[in-house]
Amino acid sequence: MVRRVAVVGAGSSGLACIKICVEEGMEPVCFESSDDIGGLWKCKESPEPERSSIYRSLVVNTSKEMMCYSDFPMPADYPNYMHNSQLLQYYRLYADHFDLLRYIHFQTTVKSVAQRPDFSLSGQWDIVTINKDGEEERNVFDAVMVCSGHYTHPSLPLSGFPGLSNSNILQNLMKEHSSCIYCNCFPFAPSVSTPGYETFSGRCFHSWEYKDADACRGKRVVVVGIGNSGGDIAVEISRSAKKTFLSTREGAWVIGRMSSNGLPLDMTAITRLNNMLTLLLPNTLVNWAAERALNYKYDHRLYGLKPKHRLMDRSPLINDDLPGRILQGALVMKTNLKGFKDSGVEFEDGRVEENIDAVVFCTGYNGTFPFLPSVLTDGPQRELTLYKTLFPPSLVLPTLAIMGNVEMQARWAVKVFTGSSCLPPKEKMLEVIESERKRNMKSYPCPRTAALQVEYIPYLDFMAKEVGVRPNLLTLLLTDPVFWVRIFFGPCTPYQYRLTGPGQWAGARQAILTQWERLAQPFRTRAVPESRPSAISPWALVLGGTVAMAFVLSKTEITPVLSGAAQFLDRCKMFLKDSWFTLTPN
Repeated sequence: MVRRVAVVGAGSSGLACIKICVEEGMEPVCFESSDDIGGLWKCKESPEPERSSIYRSLVVNTSKEMMCYSDFPMPADYPNYMHNSQLLQYYRLYADHFDLLRYIHFQTTVKSVAQRPDFSLSGQWDIVTINKDGEEERNVFDAVMVCSGHYTHPSLPLSGFPGLSNSNILQNLMKEHSSCIYCNCFPFAPSVSTPGYETFSGRCFHSWEYKDADACRGKRVVVVGIGNSGGDIAVEISRSAKKTFLSTREGAWVIGRMSSNGLPLDMTAITRLNNMLTLLLPNTLVNWAAERALNYKYDHRLYGLKPKHRLMDRSPLINDDLPGRILQGALVMKTNLKGFKDSGVEFEDGRVEENIDAVVFCTGYNGTFPFLPSVLTDGPQRELTLYKTLFPPSLVLPTLAIMGNVEMQARWAVKVFTGSSCLPPKEKMLEVIESERKRNMKSYPCPRTAALQVEYIPYLDFMAKEVGVRPNLLTLLLTDPVFWVRIFFGPCTPYQYRLTGPGQWAGARQAILTQWERLAQPFRTRAVPESRPSAISPWALVLGGTVAMAFVLSKTEITPVLSGAAQFLDRCKMFLKDSWFTLTPN
């Protein structure tokens, strides 16, 4: 029987794992290498080897109602998209409320996790840790939950660029990361004797090192990579640099955090209704409508942002300011970086920018866990192969889970540990993994990236069904239709998975009913006059639109019809959303 559970890391997922283990009658022991909770969201002035690192200005991309723990809403006065320091404060409130700190061993690093000789019978693990005094300790655990995250080992692809002296880069890295360069903290660690090319005089570094734009003031800077970090850093640097260039291999669809009426985008987009429509409607139509809406605000082709892939095929770039910086000329879009020339850089289209002072590589991270046994890294590129991004199928007994940043994963993992939920046979899990990988590789050519992609609501619902907490929509529709409307048409907030079943929370229903109130609370800093409701009936609007569309159908061809229909649907959607927001508690 699983009793003692090792939790590696005291970040957002680690805290959830501790709490859920306690609720299930287990004994969690959490090992945190730093001196505080928060993991990724604990911003430090200097990056530390083997730990995640964020920049000072980082603001979350997920609104508070969508990212909070399912039984602990964020304070109503918190902004909807908060600074990293406020999110860390929320984690402190959570840890204090559920008394989680007493289970955490701070300044304790996990050195190795290995299966015991009788693992096939016991499922137990030998774990070696090093405490703050440098002393090794050995303990036996019934299960392991790895919560150390994927953002600790930067991917710095310097060896692929001609014109960049390997020895020069090695010296820079040794100077700034002398304590970790030889432990594979960076994948690029060539020999000093490696023959180099002409030495690039500027500074090259990874976004893992970036804290603020002070060092870039008045300089010419190239940012490589157009993920969320690349977009944020490029925008921030462009406010103080002489000139900023953003180099991208494929471009990106850019969306802001704000939806219509100024509401958080994720609360209007991530709904069960939208999920159903996405599954039912042709993918081409969904992409056309969504891309049209984005280009209506700023033409991605004109701004040099348009990618080759369709919007729904990959995750978009979330950034509120990038198009504005391009419009002002402070930020210039460039093709993929090709190489270095003396003090300049060359791009794939043959253009060269001279007098470049710094190049910031926002090129992601290698999701490695050096303390885990090598037998688990059996993927095509020696990465972890995981069933539903969580369980290694190679284990005889499923007593180890690699946690992401989703609370439901912890709830499911604990049920698997206890035997309340059973995994399929190894062959079936491998079949599912390969099927999902192939499907995702149509959009994500990298196998490692493809293996981590999930569809949010279906993924949560799958795990919720395994746990026994998936909302029964049909029952709700028949017994409580008013509340069903909130569930189906409203945002799919975490509280939905605390309504029934194991871990049911009595406050879940009220949390859903008041989620729009908490959204509105931080805006109420100034009294404003009440607006008079519109006298136009929504049914009159629909009827008028139907007549107009019928007339158009008789006079024009299909393309203008679709365009007009899209405008009509946009207006209906805005009107209904206004009505919905008005009906929510004030």
